[in-house]
Amino acid sequence: MAPPLIQLKDIALTFGGTPLLSGVELSVSAAERVCLIGRNGSGKSTLLKIAAGLVEPDSGSRFVQPGATVRYLPQEPDFAGFASTLAYVEAGLGPGDDHYQARFILEQLGLHGDEDPARVSGGEARRAALARVLAPSPDILLLDEPTNHLDLTTIEWLESELGSRRSALVIISHDRRFLSNLSRSTAWLDRGQIRQIDRGFSAFEAWRDEVLAEEERDQHKLDRKIVNEEHWLRYGVSGRRKRNVKRLGNLYALREQRRDYRGATGNANLAAAEADKSGKLIIEAKDIGRSYGDRRIVDGFSIRVQRGDRIGIVGPNGAGKTTLIDMLTGAKPPDTGTIRFGANIEMATLDQHRESLDPKSTLAEALTGGRSDSVMVGGKPRHVVSYMKDFLFGQEQMRTPLEVLSGGERGRLMLARALAKPSNLLVLDEPTNDLDLETLDVLEEMLGDYEGTVILISHDRDFLDRVATSVIVSEGAGRWVEYAGGYSDMVAQRGYGLAGPAAAAPLRANGKPRGAPRASQKKRMSFNDKHALEKLPGAIAAIRVDLARLERKLADQRLHDRDPAGFMRATADYGAKQKELAAAEEQWLRLEMLREEIEG
Repeated sequence: MAPPLIQLKDIALTFGGTPLLSGVELSVSAAERVCLIGRNGSGKSTLLKIAAGLVEPDSGSRFVQPGATVRYLPQEPDFAGFASTLAYVEAGLGPGDDHYQARFILEQLGLHGDEDPARVSGGEARRAALARVLAPSPDILLLDEPTNHLDLTTIEWLESELGSRRSALVIISHDRRFLSNLSRSTAWLDRGQIRQIDRGFSAFEAWRDEVLAEEERDQHKLDRKIVNEEHWLRYGVSGRRKRNVKRLGNLYALREQRRDYRGATGNANLAAAEADKSGKLIIEAKDIGRSYGDRRIVDGFSIRVQRGDRIGIVGPNGAGKTTLIDMLTGAKPPDTGTIRFGANIEMATLDQHRESLDPKSTLAEALTGGRSDSVMVGGKPRHVVSYMKDFLFGQEQMRTPLEVLSGGERGRLMLARALAKPSNLLVLDEPTNDLDLETLDVLEEMLGDYEGTVILISHDRDFLDRVATSVIVSEGAGRWVEYAGGYSDMVAQRGYGLAGPAAAAPLRANGKPRGAPRASQKKRMSFNDKHALEKLPGAIAAIRVDLARLERKLADQRLHDRDPAGFMRATADYGAKQKELAAAEEQWLRLEMLREEIEG
């Protein structure tokens, strides 16, 4: 096995009394591609900063192979002291690096190099930061949310560029398709510790669910064991003091193990407050167009949106996605063409411009409007703390200023504001920004159950595949075309993605890009599983009857003297029945969890 380029051993770090990292180990070898996965706030970015040498852990060691070059992409690049984007990128080059590469990569990313860093947009800042770490061609790239603020065209270019390089990669990202296409191993940071598998992200979610299910079964067994030992403590203590003291000590140890257990973080409870049902027709646009100066943004676009549709809008930054959605929802009139709206439409919107919120206001004020401790959800008052908990905010965060919230927390706040309003038409602009994978799953489920209509802008290809019933794509020069299905279906129909034919990924026989996760087959219970689930409760009850009979028999203190062979048989039968009971209970628990998962 090749020696590691970078290695972290036994890393520990504590913030505010709670261990963030505890005995974390991570090793990355040449050309290895690792995706670092974890919930918002789990410590992924901090761990990447430790790997980059920017944060000192409380304990543990960091090793970098002598001569190896490391480049780190932060979520928030610091442009202080740089007069242009080119100067910023060139500052990241080493003594032997080719300065031509700085300008070349900038141009590849759509920048000229003379942009003022103080005036660039979020997408331009992210592209300049990417150019700074890509230009030197380092041995290892540590990338923290590299796709943030990028449009799909740039994401597909970046994916292709990273895939062609020999650099080792450690990637933090909430873009599942990006991770699936690039990663070869997965490091899962969960409750301060890392679990790792030598498979890419496409295998992660099934593996994670399996690990958590096994953990839940273990906790169930621990709880059952504690109940049994407490029953012994109340009713079964004998006169053999030495054995009793040891068994009592074991019970205390089991209780301490249960008390110290850190359960997995719960999922957000997302639910849209739904208004009365709208009419069947939502929007009908005929030959609509709009221009800014001489530039045609939308030219002759027509669409008919019906109740229940889920429409995704994709295109490069600046193509006019927001302009199109504003016209379709009536926020801006078209220069040409007509738009007709259906009856009884109640619209709720989620705006990507989170900076519109006052950073000095508190979380509670942002939800209530500063009026009281209640928030109107579906037209009914609800205490703000109760509503906050649905979106994974603790009560102690009620007075937290918005300026200190993480990106994921701001994303959940915007969802909370949008979903509180009764609606039958949801308009979502970049709803997946900064959300962790588990919250993305819950958002997808919520949109799937929502009885109204959804129009959304997103750069998340996997999200579009799972949610959208059709995708509207910018074809350039103001021309927009609607394709049936999700993003992968659009690629199959066009023959290439937004990056153009040259960047098209090889297609599978089913027309979907290689690397795209295959849709998982719906689980179902076999006849044998259903039969076992019906019969196991009776079998478990019968085993317990047998155990009770054997317990009464073994309680006879003269049995051993009167019938030694019978005593040995009863003891062996009792042990076998206990194992049989444990196996039956575990089988029932597995089947019951499977049934609940299938039935939702």
